[in-house]
Amino acid sequence: MNNPDKKITQFIQKHHVLTLATSYADTPWCANCFYVYSEDENAFIFTSDDETKHIQDVRKNNKVAGSVVLETSVVGKIQGIQFTGRMFLPESELKKKVNKVYMKKYPFAKLMNTQLWILELDFIKLTDNRLGFGKKLIWKKEI
Repeated sequence: MNNPDKKITQFIQKHHVLTLATSYADTPWCANCFYVYSEDENAFIFTSDDETKHIQDVRKNNKVAGSVVLETSVVGKIQGIQFTGRMFLPESELKKKVNKVYMKKYPFAKLMNTQLWILELDFIKLTDNRLGFGKKLIWKKEI
């Protein structure tokens, strides 16, 4: 597996909320989710309720997009990623592994009636103005 540039993974690991964009039947939707990033899987791990619009959409179309951004009004500090990927419910050993990682960061999730989801990344674009105005680093999953 080709790994994203360290600058990309370091940015992702510094944050904890992503905006998830889904689409089904020509109707787009977005939701915000607390996440943990697994560098081993190159994936976001998060929980969500089955009754949410974004999960209902994903069950019909698992190709998603999203972003993670640093909120700032200082142009020279602008940073953020845009990404695409595929969402799925983890099974067996992978489910145990990612559940442990997620619950370590968000132990309160044990009290919630939600399911654990994996968003496996296939494209990431990092914009980081600290590296130069409009500087972009792009990563694509090898096929």
